[in-house]
Amino acid sequence: MRESILTIPVSEIFEPKCGCPICTMRDMLEQRTVDYIMGAAMMEPDVRIETNKQGFCKTHFEQMRACKNRLSLALMLQTHLQTLDKEIFSRKSIFEGKTAKQKKVSVINNDCFVCNKIEWGMSRLMVTTLELFSKQADFRKLFAEQEMLCLPHYDLLVSMSESVDKASRSAFIDCCNSLVKKQLDLLIEDVSHYCNMYDYRNSGKDGDWKNSKDSIERAIKFLTTR
Repeated sequence: MRESILTIPVSEIFEPKCGCPICTMRDMLEQRTVDYIMGAAMMEPDVRIETNKQGFCKTHFEQMRACKNRLSLALMLQTHLQTLDKEIFSRKSIFEGKTAKQKKVSVINNDCFVCNKIEWGMSRLMVTTLELFSKQADFRKLFAEQEMLCLPHYDLLVSMSESVDKASRSAFIDCCNSLVKKQLDLLIEDVSHYCNMYDYRNSGKDGDWKNSKDSIERAIKFLTTR
């Protein structure tokens, strides 16, 4: 797969300052990969070799199925199924675990072309994000002005921050902590208010729900990214 497909200017993702920028980054990678695989990629032999071996997870099968070009999906399924037919009964390499811990786990049942490309692209974009934060004051300011970070991507960023110098890492973690704390405080307030609105003293058509009506959905997204 051409690297240019997954090339996204990091600063442009952070500019809107809306939601978790890392979620936006991941969603863009996912959409670009799905668009690519459902477009010209169906005629690229090297891509078909990869998809024949890796297959797709249910989430991305459904996402591709929702695209207009169902022929692309059918063609990929055709050769993927044919590959399975040659190897499934002999338990060849596509059924062998990738690591010692996965010896009893079939790779073909736990692999996805789109997921792998997202992971590949994210690892590189995370490195770029950390480099920008450590070297550019404008980007540090832009990062600090974000609306929030979701919990999984907060964990990802902090775990990867060891790659930068000590001073930049400390400032980076402080910034991440601040964004998460801000969102966590807001969610606690809104979810608590939502619960309180079910008290009979607050019921009635004139009850003020404030910003709590979608607090359950926002809390789930914060905790899981989706």
